[in-house]
Amino acid sequence: MKIALRRCLIATLAGLGAWAGAQTAPPPLTAEQQRFRETYKELVEINTTHLTGNNTEAALAMQKRLLAAGFKPEEIQLFEPFPRKGNLVVRFKGDGSKKPMLLLAHLDVVEARREDWKTDPFKLKEDDGYFTARGASDDKAMAASFVSILSQLRREGFKPSRDIILALTADEELGDVPSNGVFWLINNQRPLLDAEFGINEGGGGQLGKGKPILHRMQVAEKMYTTYKLEVRDVGGHSSLPTASNPVYELSGALVRLGAYRFPVKLAEVTRTYFARSAEFETGQMAEDMRAVASGQPSEEAVDRLSRTPLYNATLRTTCVATQLLAGHAENALPQSAKATVNCRILPHDDPAEVEAALRKVLGGERITMTASNPPLKSPPSPLRADVMAVVEGLTQQMWPGVPVVPTMSTGATDSRFLRNAGIPVYGVSGIFSEPSDARAHGLDERVAIPRLYDGREFMYRMVKQFAQ
Repeated sequence: MKIALRRCLIATLAGLGAWAGAQTAPPPLTAEQQRFRETYKELVEINTTHLTGNNTEAALAMQKRLLAAGFKPEEIQLFEPFPRKGNLVVRFKGDGSKKPMLLLAHLDVVEARREDWKTDPFKLKEDDGYFTARGASDDKAMAASFVSILSQLRREGFKPSRDIILALTADEELGDVPSNGVFWLINNQRPLLDAEFGINEGGGGQLGKGKPILHRMQVAEKMYTTYKLEVRDVGGHSSLPTASNPVYELSGALVRLGAYRFPVKLAEVTRTYFARSAEFETGQMAEDMRAVASGQPSEEAVDRLSRTPLYNATLRTTCVATQLLAGHAENALPQSAKATVNCRILPHDDPAEVEAALRKVLGGERITMTASNPPLKSPPSPLRADVMAVVEGLTQQMWPGVPVVPTMSTGATDSRFLRNAGIPVYGVSGIFSEPSDARAHGLDERVAIPRLYDGREFMYRMVKQFAQ
């Protein structure tokens, strides 16, 4: 009897395990999701970093997929103004009853060292509900989505009311450089990008305790500039230390910078963001957000919010040390110490005042500070009723009750070039994530698999609705 009961119990537990597995197993991919996954995998596994990668290879791979989906060679143009820095421009012709729309995504990614990552950053890893790879979120999720979406629309025989332009570009991560794809196209092939409005990165959804709470739509962004710092000295033998060691002087300056906070400056878009966000918070966090939204927050409220990196960067200009280099031998006093400081400046801040404040904080007569690129200011995109209606309507379809919140992104995007050229651009993706899991540019960059497929579906519906 005991043996029979034991066998019965084992069988029951096995059955429960199988039932639990069946309950948690993800649904099988649709044909379009499978095609998208293949495109996404191919794209993230092409190294498109500045130093060792090849953006042109990625552009050619996406061109091949679009041709296979039915696009004609004359509908696709490849530009390689600099070696390995290819850009792809695709035009899905409409009937001309509406002005064109532009879909923009960059193919390049920031550097990723294999020894730093748990897995190869240029091999797509699928594990524990996440896709992990360099570019998994920034920005190959969007690039692969757009290629997949246009391919699907072509296979479906969709007849758009407007031209749909897709631009897949190089060197967004390098900033204001001649090889930046959008910068080059605007200055050399402007008619190809002319559009009534554009859709780009910079937005996305925010999760709270695993559930969607708000959908960000980027309409403005911070300015970007980098400073090179250096302290020089005559050096000498390490057995005879001196008080003029450049490493100590520069280190002290960077410690002061790390402790410094630029003043809070609130724009209307910032106040709106915190007002909407407060609706989904409770307790002290909600009170602090409402205080910021009022325009008259207390220092205590600002301090508490500033403990969250996203909120801190939304409230103020930030400057942070990102690279260090010093010395020439282990047994010699350093002759120089160098540092890179990257600043993200509020669009309503004065860059000259930021630089003056930075110089004052760093101090030190021997510290030289050189700007490697001037900050490029761009106007915010207007909150167009037609764009908001589509984004809000689809958000309610897919995530009922989740508001669309216009935001200023803390990072810079290629939207600034287009906005300065008179083309309003909106950052929106439908891909939701937790603020605490922001890994773009960092180690083991990842995106939640179900959230990626949801984002791709949102963008498909959005593009189709804009072009109907």
